[in-house]
This record gives sequence, structure tokens and C-alpha cells, in this order.
Amino acid sequence: MDAAPEVAQYPVRLSIDRPERELNRLTTFFRIIVAIPILIVLTSLSGAEWSTWEKGSDEAWRVGWTAGGILVLPVLLLILFRQKYPRWWFDWNVNFFRFETRVMAYLALMDDRYPSTDEDQGVHVEIDYPEAQRDLNRWLPLVKWLLAIPHYVVLFFLVAAAFAVVLIAWFAILFTGRYPAGLFDFVEGVFRWGARVQGYAFMLVTDRYPPFSLAP
Repeated sequence: MDAAPEVAQYPVRLSIDRPERELNRLTTFFRIIVAIPILIVLTSLSGAEWSTWEKGSDEAWRVGWTAGGILVLPVLLLILFRQKYPRWWFDWNVNFFRFETRVMAYLALMDDRYPSTDEDQGVHVEIDYPEAQRDLNRWLPLVKWLLAIPHYVVLFFLVAAAFAVVLIAWFAILFTGRYPAGLFDFVEGVFRWGARVQGYAFMLVTDRYPPFSLAP
């Protein structure tokens, strides 16, 4: 009897090392405040800029977006018209997403080491580089964001649950110095689910539909 064919790994993979040591209770207690500097760095890279101005007696709001953060529209256009995904655009998206994930994992109390701007630390994100002409349908990026709507719905509830789990873990770390393994695995799974959807619908690195799963 022939063995079942091995299923290829999904092109977007994420794992987070659970610290096998006591976590710093002090920085855990003040995590939101301690994280402010790195959140400012992350926001500046994402390109968000809020400002106001006055025109006569009326005050108006303006929001501008630079080319920072995840490159979506330029990648979409180049795949559509040239069937190319420039390697340096891919590298930017992957490295920005890694940095963003390290910051989010720090906020989720999964590590007490301050997020690095360039080192993986305990957060591992691997994304396979696509050969656009071979691996990507040139028209699919136009509708991927729409096809991913079921995932957005599920992730809304998963993220809400993860927020509650992180709050429980906050108390557990303050009293025991440890992040309970089951809670850690759940939050890691939510991060992994979100990373797959990000890779499919926004980074456009794969045409394989993300699985509805928290597992690796």
C-alpha cells in the first residue's frame, strides 16, 4: 500500500519560542508603557502621518501615507502587468513583517527581551520567495483581499479571544513568572493564522489559500 503523499508546507510559516525561564515581572507589569519607544519606531516605518491645518475658520484633518509598511499596491501592479515580484520589495515586506511581529509578540508578553530591529530573537517568520511567472496568477491579486473575508471574520473573534488570554497570562506572569504553555500556544496560533492571511491577501507571496488552522 503506497504511503500518502506528503503535503507541502505552507509558504508562510511562523513560530515563537516559549521562554523556559522566569519572565521579568516588572517589565511585564508596565509592558504598554515600556513598549512606547519601539511602537513609535514601528509607526514611523509604517508611514502613517496625522496632521491638522486651518483653512479660514474651518479645521480639517488629513492623513497621509508614505511608502512605508507592507508594500501592497506596487506589488499588485507589477504582478498584474509585468508578472514580477522584485526581490528587494519582497525582502522589505518580509523584514518589516518580522519586526512588526516581534513588537506584537512583546506586547503579547511572549518574551521580555526588548524587540530587536534586525535580529529574530525568539520570533521566527519564514516566507518563501515566489517566482511570479511560475507561482502567481497575475489576476488573482485583484481579488485576494475579497477571498480572504472568511478569514477576517474568524480572526476578529480569535484576536478578541487572544486579547483575553494575554490578560490572563499577564496575571499568571506577575504571580508565577511563567507564561502558561496552553495560553502561549493559543496566542502563537493566532499569530500564525494572521501571518498566513497577511502573506496571501496583502504581501501576495502565494496563491495557496490559507488553512483555517492554528497549527503549524
